[in-house]
Amino acid sequence: MVFSSIVFLFYFLPLFLVAFYAFGRSKYVTLIFSLLFYAWGEPLYIFLLLFSVALNYRLGLALDARQDAKRRKTLLLVGVAINLGLLIVFKYTGFIVGNISGAFGINLSKLQGYVPALPLGISFYTFHILSYLIDVYRRDVPAERSLRDLTLYISMFPQLVAGPIVRYKFIASELHQPVFTPQRIAAGIRVFVIGLGQKVLIANTIAASVDAIFALPPDQLSSSLSWLGICLYTLQIYYDFGGYTLMAIGLALLIGFTFPINFNYPYVSLSVTDFWRRWHMSLSSWFRDYLYIPLGGNRGSTLQTYRNLFIVFLLCGIWHGASWNFVIWGMIHGAMLVVERAGWGVRLARLPLILRWSYTILVVMVAWVFFRADTLPQAIGYLASMLGLGAAGSATPSIGTFLGADVLLALAFALAAMGPWGQATLDRAGAAFARIWPLVDGLRLAGLVAVLFLVTLSLAGGAYNPFIYFRF
Repeated sequence: MVFSSIVFLFYFLPLFLVAFYAFGRSKYVTLIFSLLFYAWGEPLYIFLLLFSVALNYRLGLALDARQDAKRRKTLLLVGVAINLGLLIVFKYTGFIVGNISGAFGINLSKLQGYVPALPLGISFYTFHILSYLIDVYRRDVPAERSLRDLTLYISMFPQLVAGPIVRYKFIASELHQPVFTPQRIAAGIRVFVIGLGQKVLIANTIAASVDAIFALPPDQLSSSLSWLGICLYTLQIYYDFGGYTLMAIGLALLIGFTFPINFNYPYVSLSVTDFWRRWHMSLSSWFRDYLYIPLGGNRGSTLQTYRNLFIVFLLCGIWHGASWNFVIWGMIHGAMLVVERAGWGVRLARLPLILRWSYTILVVMVAWVFFRADTLPQAIGYLASMLGLGAAGSATPSIGTFLGADVLLALAFALAAMGPWGQATLDRAGAAFARIWPLVDGLRLAGLVAVLFLVTLSLAGGAYNPFIYFRF
């Protein structure tokens, strides 16, 4: 079940909100519905989720109670090993077996049949658990005494499937005493609807053209089409993931929680370093605090700093998926961060803004090719087409085939909302309009209702509704 579905919007969410407020905003209601939400897509793996919660509940209490530094470190290492071990078994077994088979020419087809399916949200809830254990070990936060509250923290349905990555220490006070005000509830509704509109009306509309272009055989993929495809995908993944996390933030406000902002106009970045300060911010800050700094950060030699940066983004790529495409995607970003740290960043800062932006978006789009392509050969062939080295023939479709009126309209809104200028324009228009007509808030409400109406029409009509991060 995803947020942008008829089942969630018109059955699950209304039933949850009615029960939640009818029972005095009970955390038990949120917990029960969160487990139902997970069981809807993963009825068997809910037991894995509950096992992880129970195990880490005990580990957290043990870490908090122990005073001996050696015993505490051993407990932490055991906890990290078990949690990462589960992630590796369920997410990377097939990748490891496949590469061993290919490298050594061993027939492991029988073993491939035992490769488990990927549990929903395991990458996200594993990182939630690890941050909890590490923070308890560091004495940054006491261990959670309530099994109910820890289960709720890990399984809370707004962030369970695709984040943002919410650290326990930042949400502990609200976990014990959620915060409700009319302003927060109104903000939650507004943010949720805006995110829903971004996901359904922009990302989903663009997605059909992206998938059609990437599905073309090499002899039908021209350079112009390949550039169009990756430009569209660059917008699709932003509004798909960014819209979804906005929905999660809005839902959290409705039930008394504050989730971190996950995106800050990443496509206006003027360097790859700046991009990672704006893109998937909860993930990049997680890697910074729990991997980059423990590795030494920038406290060692220059070469050690470069090594640490590269390792972090290599693992960031692996975290995203079990394929060489994701490994290369992470390596591209890690290499460019090293290059910028090595001196290119200083030179880059002296260039005109348009050149700095062009360089950044070009690196990001080239990396997105590996992120989007199904296989490594497809990614390499796609890049060759972008460079005009493909084998496009006379059967190449025209660009107009993929740019219908709906896609062009979605693109217009996507570009308008891509940077802070869109919101600034709306704010100025709202302020000017308020001087003429004092009911400007009613106009904003009408806009949200219109978005919700258009989303409903789209979903009820069976429009294409993929979600890129659903299985990460």
